[in-house]
Amino acid sequence: MQPLDAIETEVVMRVGYARVSSVGQSLDVQLDGLSAAGCEKVFAEKRSGTTTAGRDALAEALSFVRDGDAFVVTRLDRLARSASDLHSIVKRLADKGVSFQCLQQGGMDTTSSTGKLLLGVLASIAEFEADIRRERQREGIDRAKEAGVYKGRRPTVDGNAVRALRQQGVGGSEIAKRLGIGRASVYRALRSDNPSNALSFK
Repeated sequence: MQPLDAIETEVVMRVGYARVSSVGQSLDVQLDGLSAAGCEKVFAEKRSGTTTAGRDALAEALSFVRDGDAFVVTRLDRLARSASDLHSIVKRLADKGVSFQCLQQGGMDTTSSTGKLLLGVLASIAEFEADIRRERQREGIDRAKEAGVYKGRRPTVDGNAVRALRQQGVGGSEIAKRLGIGRASVYRALRSDNPSNALSFK
């Protein structure tokens, strides 16, 4: 008798999802992999994966799948960047009766209990590694500050241009309009030069 995990659930349709972060990157490798896996329909987009916001193809794919379908990706990081994000998507699929399959990372398949366990472990590891990277970045910044070599973000507002226009009698709103910046940025630039100067303009 086969163990429960070895019993395959019949899939109505395999629906693929592919994503790259920028326009200059190619989707070809993912599309080939999804096609080879038997995906009859594939949704693809070139968007950042930091959040699910603005990822229209993902939203369409999640709306398209039906009970009995399988939602397929080539890699977990093509779908989500955090454990909470991943579990939210997988839960949404499960609520619709849709299984989740990842072609890499051991051929993960949530139709089995082992696949569900592996999904949680890998997602947690990915989030942990992201936390480690952020911690190392913070430590590097702290060391640079202690050494007096940390410059912070490069200014995006040309303070000299702001002050020059102000000296010509141009008002704050007009300065912001001419330089394409926010009025608050104009205020900060003037305040950093002369606090009393920044409080009087209109």
